[in-house]
Amino acid sequence: MCGIISYIGNSDALQVLLKGLKCLEYRGYDSAGIAIGDKTHPFQVIKAVGRVENLSQKVAQIKPAGNLGLGHTRWATHGGVTEVNAHPQVSYNGKIILVHNGVIENSATLKSLLEGKGITSKSDTDTEVLANLIAFHYESLSALPQEQRFSESVRVSLLEIQGTYGLAIICTDCPEELIGARKSSPLILGVQKDGFFLASDVSAFAGHTKEVVFLSDNEMVHIHGNHYQVQDLNNGVLTPVVQTIDWDVNFADLGSYKHYMQKEIFEQDIALKNTLLGRFSKDGSSAHLGGLQMSPHELRQVDRILLLGCGTASYACRVGEYLIERYARIPVEVECASEFRYRNAPLDKNTLVFVVSQSGETLDTLGALHEARRKGFRSLAITNVVGSTVARESDGGVYQRSGPEIGVASTKAFTGQICTLAMLALYLGRMRDMSFSEGCDFVQALQALPELVHEVLEKCDEPMRQIAHKYANYQHCFFLGRQILYPIAQEGALKLKEISYVHAEAYPTGELKHGPIALIDETMPTVILASDPSMLQKNISSMMEVKARKGKVIAIGVEGAEIPKKAYDDAIFLPKVHDAILPIITALPLQLFAYYVALERKCDVDKPRNLAKSVTVE
Repeated sequence: MCGIISYIGNSDALQVLLKGLKCLEYRGYDSAGIAIGDKTHPFQVIKAVGRVENLSQKVAQIKPAGNLGLGHTRWATHGGVTEVNAHPQVSYNGKIILVHNGVIENSATLKSLLEGKGITSKSDTDTEVLANLIAFHYESLSALPQEQRFSESVRVSLLEIQGTYGLAIICTDCPEELIGARKSSPLILGVQKDGFFLASDVSAFAGHTKEVVFLSDNEMVHIHGNHYQVQDLNNGVLTPVVQTIDWDVNFADLGSYKHYMQKEIFEQDIALKNTLLGRFSKDGSSAHLGGLQMSPHELRQVDRILLLGCGTASYACRVGEYLIERYARIPVEVECASEFRYRNAPLDKNTLVFVVSQSGETLDTLGALHEARRKGFRSLAITNVVGSTVARESDGGVYQRSGPEIGVASTKAFTGQICTLAMLALYLGRMRDMSFSEGCDFVQALQALPELVHEVLEKCDEPMRQIAHKYANYQHCFFLGRQILYPIAQEGALKLKEISYVHAEAYPTGELKHGPIALIDETMPTVILASDPSMLQKNISSMMEVKARKGKVIAIGVEGAEIPKKAYDDAIFLPKVHDAILPIITALPLQLFAYYVALERKCDVDKPRNLAKSVTVE
């Protein structure tokens, strides 16, 4: 949940670090800091509480210089939000400076051992304990040649660590060296002709290089001058695989939009077009998902599918459950990845596992992937980030190709996940009971989806702005949905909670009478998803029950549906669409509602409190 950027090369490190930190601010923004220097400039550490802009103001006054530096944006895990606890952390002897993502689980034990040797900490962080441990070993390894001493002190220290880490480390005695290491927290090496980058996200050095090396768990990279070497913690030298990342250097440009969330909501037509591109069979009756790395024969042996995800991804999985069971007739289970990894769930031997993660770095989802593979199950991924850990450690999968998503509250990645799961349902369905004509109808609906999304967003934007203005000062909200729209109701409630801090809960509409109705009064607006024509009368009955108790009803209906005006206070009517894409179309006005409510409440839409884009700690 934090961001790392570091640089060593021939350029001024300061501008690289500040630009990278701005790109990483969505990963953590309660404090930020840099360390910078080289063989002619003494190393300086500058930290600030709050946003990167606060750090930039301090840096402008101090004007540090050097071509070696570390940068970090933080979300507090150990210790409060103070400059002392912000990164970089410096060792007791001033020799070791490092930035860290993750949690050192045995930091209390290590801290006690170091205190027994007279080494104390100034901060409350687990990170300073690690810096002190490396410095202790650095002093004890003084007999080694200098070119080995720094890297060896890091290696032996990491062998004593329990927990997770993404690290960038410098030693003031070695101003031409930079070391990185990772375990269950992403770290990427960027390779440039006259310099190198270490970052937790490729966006941090976008525009500088497209050549990258994705480090794996328990690997270190030692950069010395114009060379680098990757090794494991057992001192084995590894052959790095340099990959070329294709990105748009303008992805972070807001253009005419006020926030990244707004931009990403309105990018969904393009994102979905990219998700669908080249993924249909020549006869137009099925999907083509070659990345699954499974033959039709193997897929036909699958008796059950398990979908795993966290947060928004888990709601996409629940939509996928309905789609796959309806169109492919395969039983599906959905489980929160954070729960699955800690329980011994009995699974059929012919179970196929899918893990769903926008970033591909979500720690709980990675843990679930490892648990599934440990038990011998074929495990595939649906992710948005090429080269992510989930992508590299799964047996195959599908890239969403939604493009970079910076807003913390997921929008285009969510609809991209549903779209991908819809294609999976189509693909598996055509292998089983789905007819050619049904497949063609399904494909045509998916192909029409991007343009339909564009039209719905244009149509709903201003009405949802007005509805949000009307309800922005309410402190609670219910979301109700039936069948495939229940997880869309859950996602709508989550979006409202995430960015506007309104208490919101979602229920299956039929559960209203089984408890939640006790809370209905004039202070409790209820969003009822009534865009499924097959459930219309049931939904109208629920609306009337809410209205009878003086509750406010916001209805999301379908054009042409005969909903009595007395059943709702406000309504948005969507076009009638194929059942497979109904969840995506219904999600759009809920995204707009959350966005505009947050604006009305003067919330920081892209940086909601206590949240970060990629959750890489438990």
